[in-house]
Amino acid sequence: MALILNIETATTNCSVSLSKKGETFALKEDYNNGYSHAERLHVFIDTLLKENNIEPSQLDAIAISKGPGSYTGLRIGVSAAKGLCFALNKPLIAVSTLEALAHQVKAKNGVIVPMLDARRMEAYTAVFDADYKPIQDIEAKIIETTSFSTYLESGTVYFIGNAVEKTKTVVTHKNAVFIEDKLPSASSMSLLAYNKYKISDVEDVAYFEPYYLKDFVAIKPKSK
Repeated sequence: MALILNIETATTNCSVSLSKKGETFALKEDYNNGYSHAERLHVFIDTLLKENNIEPSQLDAIAISKGPGSYTGLRIGVSAAKGLCFALNKPLIAVSTLEALAHQVKAKNGVIVPMLDARRMEAYTAVFDADYKPIQDIEAKIIETTSFSTYLESGTVYFIGNAVEKTKTVVTHKNAVFIEDKLPSASSMSLLAYNKYKISDVEDVAYFEPYYLKDFVAIKPKSK
């Protein structure tokens, strides 16, 4: 049956979904501008299972959005997923956050650029074609007026994610389409997780770490 619990905590959206054979049938998320993962994630998981009369032992796998994204958000999500996998003896599936975000765009042509804010004018980005095949690897990219110019000159480019707001202030090409107010969601993880489950593409629960892309830097508080 492939009953999978999907967990997404890479941004401010604390999101959990249940899926069967790659189709999302239940979703809970806190889609706002603040981080609520520590308070809500386990509550969402418990509530979602109970509302759908599913025992944790009935799950076939746990899928986690692996990043890139918020250091703290990813740590919370991965810790929860690992704990469930250990307790239930279930496989852990890791899904690329940017790839899942790209799947929120339905395009017949052009390319899709999922992008997550990495502070200042930097963003975590990747490029996919209209069939969601990767054509440019994930990178931390400085957004400039010439960013993605090769793709923009060739056709429509769909930008999606929480770095869209700052990108549209500098990228003004006529072929740029900005899809605003969208964050990674567990609902768009379902098919990707199922495809990995079918081929047993799973992680070593003991050693798996989120994909931070950049090293975590602690900022020293200002002296009072």
